[in-house]
Amino acid sequence: MKQTTTAKLPKKTSAKVDDSDNPAWTEDMMGKPVLKRGRGPQAAPTKILTSIRLDADILEFFKAQGAGYQSRINTALRREVKRHLAARPG
Repeated sequence: MKQTTTAKLPKKTSAKVDDSDNPAWTEDMMGKPVLKRGRGPQAAPTKILTSIRLDADILEFFKAQGAGYQSRINTALRREVKRHLAARPG
């Protein structure tokens, strides 16, 4: 039968250390809590969050051009839509 050994953590003490150079934080020092997630609401929310599957080489092509690859993909798709709509009779 295999024996297991458990490590013992050091005992926690409740003794407070008086350190005048490093006082304990108070609620007044901290201020009001601020929660920030994402970039917040857009001034004019015109984009929709979606998920699409792209071929690896297509995605790599746009990413290789640096930051802003999602905007470049959007621009390329917009150009294709305009080209398609211009070619339609009517």
